[in-house]
Amino acid sequence: MFQSFDSAADPSQAVPRVRRLRDEMAGMELDGFLVPRADEHQGEYVPASAERLSWLTGFTGSAGVALILRSRAILFVDGRYTLQARGQTDPDLFEIESLVENPPHRWMADNLSKGARIGFDPWLHTIGEVRTLRKALQKLQAEAVPLDVNLIDAIWEDQPPPPAEPARVHPLDLAGEAAADKLSRLAEKLAEEDVQHTVLTDPASLAWAFNIRGSDVPHTPLALGFAILSASGKPHLFVNPKKIAGEVEAHLRELAELHAPEELEPVLASLSKGATIGLDDALAAERLRLLVDENGGTTVNFTDPASLPRAMKNEAELQGARAAHLRDGAALARFLAWLDSQKPEMLDEITVATQLEEFRRRAGEETQRPLRDISFDTISGAGPNGAIIHYRVTHKTNRRLAAGELLLVDSGAQFEDGTTDVTRTVALGESNEEMRSRFTLVLKGMIAISRLRFPPGTRGMDIDALARVALWESGLDYGHGTGHGVGAYLSVHEGPQRIAKSGKEKLRTGMILSNEPGYYRQGHYGIRIENLIAVSAPAPVSGGEIDMHAFETLTLAPIDRRLVDTALLSSEERDWLNAYHQRVFDEISPQVDSEVAAWLEKATTPL
Repeated sequence: MFQSFDSAADPSQAVPRVRRLRDEMAGMELDGFLVPRADEHQGEYVPASAERLSWLTGFTGSAGVALILRSRAILFVDGRYTLQARGQTDPDLFEIESLVENPPHRWMADNLSKGARIGFDPWLHTIGEVRTLRKALQKLQAEAVPLDVNLIDAIWEDQPPPPAEPARVHPLDLAGEAAADKLSRLAEKLAEEDVQHTVLTDPASLAWAFNIRGSDVPHTPLALGFAILSASGKPHLFVNPKKIAGEVEAHLRELAELHAPEELEPVLASLSKGATIGLDDALAAERLRLLVDENGGTTVNFTDPASLPRAMKNEAELQGARAAHLRDGAALARFLAWLDSQKPEMLDEITVATQLEEFRRRAGEETQRPLRDISFDTISGAGPNGAIIHYRVTHKTNRRLAAGELLLVDSGAQFEDGTTDVTRTVALGESNEEMRSRFTLVLKGMIAISRLRFPPGTRGMDIDALARVALWESGLDYGHGTGHGVGAYLSVHEGPQRIAKSGKEKLRTGMILSNEPGYYRQGHYGIRIENLIAVSAPAPVSGGEIDMHAFETLTLAPIDRRLVDTALLSSEERDWLNAYHQRVFDEISPQVDSEVAAWLEKATTPL
């Protein structure tokens, strides 16, 4: 199994650990210390050695930060994790605050005493975060103090070592472009912007630029490391030597000067003198900015030059995504057919997640594209657990299925040719009118995005509302974005593209995104329907004047017809769903046995 159902949350340890942290703070004359859920790369997934927030608080979500003061402790999480945070932490110790509505800098501006000293690890906070923090503290004549030693590391006695898993070369037929050509394009970008050097801090950009993959963090094929790219001259690559040997080392030596990770600071210091160094304020650690400034360089905000070309998949990457989704669709059809044949009360959430992973494993073996990993911990939420947006089932929370409830399953796979992410909400026996109505409102939003044509220059924020209109008309909404970017055998959550109120990036040809509106009735059930979609090149519209983008749906899995209230669908929406189901049957039925094909035929019958 790629997924563990053990719970890493241990709120009982928080009190003594916070006490020891406060002792460290007192020794350094600090009034507070920030503990983000981050590593030096600011990625969503971090290695076990960087799970400092979880170790201290018990909270295991993928986004959050704790502020430990001398007499108060505050945990900031976003709306996805509010319920989870309350369930995983000691309520007598931690106050829960909104990471979005009342983030740490704003909370501190309103609550800290004048002259307070707040310590932080400059490797774990971005340049932009620290700038915002300092501006907020200025009003109080308070100070943000960068530390040379992380105070959690000082008290975490059994902290795991940093990962050193072997890296591997990503084949050219899947990458679609040689690494040397990618690096040349990036160097040209630096020259155009009059930037002598930039630091690639995002391991996904490293993986894309150098055509390598790894296994350093859960569920995302990354080899952690840094690179310094230059407008002229060979790049410098900083990776643990234990990760690269044989073919990988030969591949990388042709592309870059290789260094151990501890050489990053001296090499960057030597390159900084008199030079303009581009650092991405949203991704690069504050420590890098300090290092450049201390050594006579000038830093400028320079967006990670790999982020946009990485997001715009080439034809080889899109073909890989289509193949991965065809394989994944066969696994999902087998899973949904199996689920339909079971008595709900004989199953639990862990059994569902385990069985789905096994179907994916078999599909990979059949097509000689083995399942490398799942793309995130499967969300298998029955009944009220489905209302927890980022629910992760454990042995402690595992719930038995029951007739009359809804089951929400959000899952994905990492195949070498593509990354998948799909959510289906399934009726367990008879559903009630409210469930069907709200499921259909969510479906209408998903169809609205799927059918959309839009002009070049359209941003995710420009179309997010289309997925919510039907819900809004009924006084309903959901507390997350409508879609996130997805990588090409990389992160299942990839920027800069997203469909959300904050999605400022233009949607460009080749970008892959999720399309996943939802509805969550706390304590009762959750509904989410998710397909992955790819942005098609602009094409003429009959009788029109402007070439328009459209979305190509990649995901191939039936949507539960039993939950659709056809009276709420327009004829265009019904036609879209029937055509989608016909496509699912045509493409998936040849991949499965006759029994599953018969089930699939029934599941995709036109409305």
